[in-house]
Amino acid sequence: MLWLALSVVVDFAFVQFFKAGQRRGYHSPTVVATNYIVVAISLLTYLLVTDQFTVSREALLTGLVTGSVFVSSMVLMTRTLDRAPASAVFTAFRMSVAVPVALGVWLWNEPMASGQLVGVALAFLALVMMTSGSDETRHATGWRIMLLLVGIFALQGLSHSCLRSVHYNGLDDAFLQVLMVTGATAGSLGWAAIALSRRLPQRGELQLGAFIGAYNTLALCIIMTALSKLPGTLFFPVVGCSVVLLDNVAAHFFWRERLNRTAAAGVAVAALAIFLVV
Repeated sequence: MLWLALSVVVDFAFVQFFKAGQRRGYHSPTVVATNYIVVAISLLTYLLVTDQFTVSREALLTGLVTGSVFVSSMVLMTRTLDRAPASAVFTAFRMSVAVPVALGVWLWNEPMASGQLVGVALAFLALVMMTSGSDETRHATGWRIMLLLVGIFALQGLSHSCLRSVHYNGLDDAFLQVLMVTGATAGSLGWAAIALSRRLPQRGELQLGAFIGAYNTLALCIIMTALSKLPGTLFFPVVGCSVVLLDNVAAHFFWRERLNRTAAAGVAVAALAIFLVV
């Protein structure tokens, strides 16, 4: 369970770094794209220094697909935030853990006891409750917005599933190479989109992106190690629910954000869900 706990901690900190950037008004796509480029450069440097720069065909294909899905999810999410309430967008984003859980049971025959099934159901309920924005009074309406939310759910879910597939594709020993290709692909496509928008990046955005990229290199290694040791039916509900739980607590005590009663109740439901799943 050590790797599971470490995954929760590094994922939670990752979210807080991005939240700090949003508070400063930084352009999220620039921060994210810079982050991926730094991840790729960091891993490339390590692999060259340790004489491990050998990328198999399977690792290359997995990285290319994963990186493309990652950046597609990022672009769609940032575009949707301009059109739909943040609470609806983040709910779709967090609920996407249902995709790798379902695929884990269906494709890879991952175990799930009856008590865990109840815990997973409660985890999804808790995610909906905790991501209901305290300052949002509007609701996402219209079929166009609904399609965008479904797209976020599907793409982010596929992002999780791509990382999960590394283990079942027999690439546990080559996950560094997969992450390097993933970072290079997502970063290149992300910067191509920024160039097309003709937006000049700010110095602070590049600095934060570089810092998060260095941090994310370590965080992704921890997450990939955890995924090589734990079933996705355990990993994704626990990490997803725990990170949102901690994020809500931090929002209340550190960021001074007021939580509504639904979000507060969701914290209690999340705690019960984690107990049942673990």
